[in-house]
Amino acid sequence: MTRKINIFDTTLRDGEQSPGASMNTEEKLVMARQLLRLGVDVIEAGFPISSPGDFESVRRIAELAGDKASVCALTRAVEKDIDAAADALRYAKRPRIHTGLGVSPSHLRDKLRMTEEECLERAAHCVAYAKRFCDDVQFYAEDAGRSDYDFLVRVIQCAVDNGATVVNIPDTTGYSMPDEFGRRIKYLMDNVDGIENVTLSVHCHNDLGMATALSLAGVRNGATQVECTINGLGERAGNTAMEEVVMAIRMHGDELDAHTDINTREFMKASRLLTSITGMGVQANKAIVGANAFAHSSGIHQDGVLKKRDTYEIIDPAEVGAGQSQIVLTARSGHAALKHRLEELGYEFEGEDLDEIYEAFLNLADKKKEVYDEDLESLINERDRNVSAIYTLEGVQISCGFPLTPTATVTLRNQADQVVTACEYGTGPIDAMCKAVNHIVQVENDLTEFSVQSITRGIDALGEVTIRVTAPDGEVYTGRGSDGDIVVSSTKAYLNALNRLLNDKLEHRR
Repeated sequence: MTRKINIFDTTLRDGEQSPGASMNTEEKLVMARQLLRLGVDVIEAGFPISSPGDFESVRRIAELAGDKASVCALTRAVEKDIDAAADALRYAKRPRIHTGLGVSPSHLRDKLRMTEEECLERAAHCVAYAKRFCDDVQFYAEDAGRSDYDFLVRVIQCAVDNGATVVNIPDTTGYSMPDEFGRRIKYLMDNVDGIENVTLSVHCHNDLGMATALSLAGVRNGATQVECTINGLGERAGNTAMEEVVMAIRMHGDELDAHTDINTREFMKASRLLTSITGMGVQANKAIVGANAFAHSSGIHQDGVLKKRDTYEIIDPAEVGAGQSQIVLTARSGHAALKHRLEELGYEFEGEDLDEIYEAFLNLADKKKEVYDEDLESLINERDRNVSAIYTLEGVQISCGFPLTPTATVTLRNQADQVVTACEYGTGPIDAMCKAVNHIVQVENDLTEFSVQSITRGIDALGEVTIRVTAPDGEVYTGRGSDGDIVVSSTKAYLNALNRLLNDKLEHRR
């Protein structure tokens, strides 16, 4: 039997640190449910000391997870951080505190301004202090990829001696080469007393495009936990992509002496859900979950795949949830057909929820000859975006064209169930719409990015708009909206971004 490799997901913590990818508590809970369906071993839910919103997210995810996964909270090597993490995890059935500090010469000299001995003392204290609250304590040696080999051994030995159950070796800057990183892991395995009794984890970044290779080098040399994110989301160039490292382990399990317990058929759904929540799209040629991952345009390739799939596909698309639908959905389809197709996509709806989605489906089917899987995903994502909305769209009407002055009339409903209408002029239809929305919502913001793309097939495809707005404090909020009418999509996206801004303000006030 091969070694079990634990999958530590940090989408909700490190992934969220990607600019423009922030999530509120409700969105994190939606994503956490999908992570549980994937079967991840550990969910790093947030950094509790950083904000009331992060604290609440960790607390609620800890309750949600039950005994299905460990729930981890990040801290610095500071007592108040650890106190906050322990408080946020107090209802968790499988809590883990993740604490540590920088260990490279650069971090010690320029950031922490401490000596190696002071670093060792801090490491010992933070692990021992965390053990007062939690049996499962993970220690991270930040920037371990650029640290001195022997000093890293001393730090990790210190963590192990003081009760750490997991030691995390991050290549924080994505600097390492795979063979060198592998040697570093082996050096620890050979020189730290008792390391065989703890979990050795790797946490790699993609600054040079090698995060997956680095993680696999770590596994090959003794690591039994990989820290990663859905779609490779994360700071700068991102983190190790979960779907890549898990499928690589599956394909090369015997060679690596490794396996995971991940339900890979949930990958595509997880990828699309994260894109919907954050507005961070996936490039078409992204491995495993990209739109072209299983697409063939070359005649030679098409011929080969038709004769025998594995001539050009090493992975069955169904293994990652990318299978094709066999049911053609039209306006003539009933509840049963829709429910069946939704279940094939991994969604379960009953009663009023199903009726609500069916009504939206019929409205779309009346405009399209055929409703595709992407259409259904978009309908559900649109519905989820409105769950915690402070303002919802009731209607938008645009008048424009030469020589007319672009005019927008927007009607919104607030949480008090009041309907408010505003009419404004603009330099164009989108500008007029934004002014009308701003007249009602009245929250200061700067629209910094606007993009539109077709997300379904055909001339009658749904258009999805992504909008990013910047608040006065510099925080960036992303909104997404989809509709057959691009002006309606734009209005939904702008309103979605402003709702996130408003919800964030409310969370900070608490």
